[in-house]
Amino acid sequence: MYDIIIIGAGPAGLTAAIYALRANKKVLVLESKSYGGQIINANLIENYPGLIKISGYDFATNLYNQVASLGGNIIYEEVIKIDKDKKVITNKNEYQSNAIIIATGSGNRKLNIDNEDKYLSKGISYCATCDGNFYKNKVVAVVGGGSVALEDALYLADIAKLVYVIHRRDSFRGDATYLEELKKKDNVKFIMNSNITKLIGDDLLKGIEINNEEILDIDGLFIAIGRIPQNELVSDILDLDEEGYIKSLDGVHTNIKGIYVAGDVRSKDIRQLTTAVADGTVAATTAIRELNL
Repeated sequence: MYDIIIIGAGPAGLTAAIYALRANKKVLVLESKSYGGQIINANLIENYPGLIKISGYDFATNLYNQVASLGGNIIYEEVIKIDKDKKVITNKNEYQSNAIIIATGSGNRKLNIDNEDKYLSKGISYCATCDGNFYKNKVVAVVGGGSVALEDALYLADIAKLVYVIHRRDSFRGDATYLEELKKKDNVKFIMNSNITKLIGDDLLKGIEINNEEILDIDGLFIAIGRIPQNELVSDILDLDEEGYIKSLDGVHTNIKGIYVAGDVRSKDIRQLTTAVADGTVAATTAIRELNL
């Protein structure tokens, strides 16, 4: 029996683990892939208070090491089901807890066009820092209008021969600093008010069609059009908003007593590293306080 089981080892989940372990609670963190969540793929973090610059990998690894130094138990198993009575079933074991913190985060939003899955890792990527080096001196495209897309384009501009930045609107919603830096790059070309309508290739991606007419010959396509909540485990027991994020009246409590929510899977206005860490803090301290009652 655990005091608190945390589902997800991203910034929210690991932060929750730190607070729970420091409160001398018996804690289990379950993660299906690797620690760090999506932030581990960030090339550079420059907006976290107190840290001028740090890579996403280093930030996530520091969090992981902090949990480990406190004796944290992180088990890499895929969670299959969570019951209302706070039993967690994985692909290997069953665990019982007095409290659960859902910190499953969000996943990559897809273009949802033909052959997108076919060309994954064969010309299509959702992570510039992971796969950018494969496209040294080649032609690539980044699709998206947020900060992640702009940061990806900046990273790729230092590697690729040419970077197309494709956005469906006439202006970007991402960080203005990233945009100004991109505009200074000679090998970056903006394509606005445009959508990718077709993927072209054989075994590998060779090009894309824009707005059902223009063809761009490219070697790689990096998709950065947002995230979708990873709610599959709880969609049958927890209340969700219209976009599938977990509802919470006060930012931490779900509709089931003893099940809390933290991070990007939570219904909220701002999804940033700082808010994920704050969510983990609030979820853990709330769970600790209510377990001690």
